[in-house]
Amino acid sequence: MLYHLRNMLNAASLIHGKNSFRYFRSSHNNAQLKGRDLLSLKNYNAEEIKYLLWVAADLKHRIKQKGEYLPLLQGKSLAMIFEKRSTRTRLSTETGFALLGGHPCFLTTQDIHLGVNESMKDTARVLSGMTDAVLARVYHQSDLELLANEATIPIVNGLSDDYHPIQILADYLTIQEHYGFLKGLTISWIGDGNNVLHSIMMSAAKFGMHLHIATPKGYEPNSSVIAATEQFSKEFGTKLLMTNDPLEAASGSNVLVTDTWVSMGQEEEKKKRLLDFKGYQITMQTTKVAAPNWTFLHCLPRKPEEVDDEVFYSPKSLVFQEAENRKWTIMGVMVSLLSDYFPQLPKPTF
Repeated sequence: MLYHLRNMLNAASLIHGKNSFRYFRSSHNNAQLKGRDLLSLKNYNAEEIKYLLWVAADLKHRIKQKGEYLPLLQGKSLAMIFEKRSTRTRLSTETGFALLGGHPCFLTTQDIHLGVNESMKDTARVLSGMTDAVLARVYHQSDLELLANEATIPIVNGLSDDYHPIQILADYLTIQEHYGFLKGLTISWIGDGNNVLHSIMMSAAKFGMHLHIATPKGYEPNSSVIAATEQFSKEFGTKLLMTNDPLEAASGSNVLVTDTWVSMGQEEEKKKRLLDFKGYQITMQTTKVAAPNWTFLHCLPRKPEEVDDEVFYSPKSLVFQEAENRKWTIMGVMVSLLSDYFPQLPKPTF
């Protein structure tokens, strides 16, 4: 029996490559994520996302609270490709991977220029032979998909113009830590229909969370993402509200979320965007229509026009806890994709 099963797995790997092999495994065990890519949360089911958060919570408990040393990634190396600058993504990944005993290698466009000095296919194959995983912070989601198709190691989206999955994992861990659960909460997004929002849309319903979205006209999220979100909302029985009215979106909300109105690469649009987003600043007036237990999140860096100081620095703002959790969640991702680790902490309530 074992002989035949081994032959089936080898055949799947040889014929279809790493992706079909990993999906064959994960279909038999939703918590088996070793070897997977993380390009977005769209193709991760509810139990898989919960497992990533469980591992992150476990590592935070064991390392930060209990003071344990866990060299779970000893001997592993990570290529970090950054086409866009970053504070939290770089620092959380470098310090987190090193804390687990691994070696992160930071590569800018001065070191590696995707698809320019060398083809994407060749880059993927070279990195597969020298490192154990790649975290890439890029402009184009298609570049991540090309890397994933050619690489034999996990590819992790550190941010693209379409998605920012590792940010949203940190948000969910923060919300879970504060409320003790996720199911039944309402998240309100007030701002641009950007990559961070896309990642919330691909995942919130899987936790049973309701989602309110307010964007100015012309700044709505991608239509294909909206279609997928509507399907998730039906599947999981959650409420999805899309509006151009910030107060309507904030009404009854537990978690108020916003982000920059001018992302990297949009600097020339700044003047127009600031005019178009007039009235979208989150203030205490916004919170008056929210639920009494409201909290506030922002992935940073923050500009005052997006949220005023009274909300941003209030006791209900979780932004700095959220920023720290970028480290624990990327550690959880790397451990889950590169090892057979199983959490010791009892599974949190989601």
